[in-house]
Amino acid sequence: MVSIKGGTIELRDYINMDKWLSSDYTLSNPGSVKKAITWTEMIEPFHVMKYPVTQQLYHSVMHEEVKMSVDHLPMTEVSWIDSIIFCNKLSRMLGRTECYTITNESEKTTYNKTANGFRLLTDAEWQYTCKAGTMGYRYAKIDQIAWYQKNSNGSVHEVGQLLPNPWGIFDMIGNVWEWCWDLYDPERYGNYRVFRGGSWAEMKNNCGSTSRRKSMPDFKIDDLGFRIALTKL
Repeated sequence: MVSIKGGTIELRDYINMDKWLSSDYTLSNPGSVKKAITWTEMIEPFHVMKYPVTQQLYHSVMHEEVKMSVDHLPMTEVSWIDSIIFCNKLSRMLGRTECYTITNESEKTTYNKTANGFRLLTDAEWQYTCKAGTMGYRYAKIDQIAWYQKNSNGSVHEVGQLLPNPWGIFDMIGNVWEWCWDLYDPERYGNYRVFRGGSWAEMKNNCGSTSRRKSMPDFKIDDLGFRIALTKL
């Protein structure tokens, strides 16, 4: 784990002003009215894993037997729900207090900020950590730091193969998107959760420190994983 000092971070997003029309958020008004919003958040000191959670770590914690597993590949095909279950289980294994109280309705799942267990990064923590004190969209040239559509040869890569950011953290841009704790916009998108950073399947423009997307908490795909954090060691 890498120790992250506190600070502030400005976040930005473009929201569609039209609300979803269907109850399951799958059909929307095709209007294109968008509004840019910015906000600033305070970041308290915390600790973050150098790499995305790997297949080896995930399967060992979850006690899953798999026919094929590459130890140092990021864990993918994992939902937001899967990721917080993993955090709670790892916390129990290591004698820590679980951060999450999980309910059948994911938007009502609660996060105990005083717990010393493992957790996902918040949306703001993720961007603050990714930028690592730099000012641009990326902390170095993309081919030095990220696996993306042009250089990935169509697949995910083992963690830690390219340069880390200035704080010594690897693979925050490209390789796999990473789930964050936050609801994206509950008023317009219900229980959709945030994920960050771009992936091996994305074009260059979609891989960066402010690249921010959303999906259902049970969504799984082969270029989406997660990274874990601790508030206290």
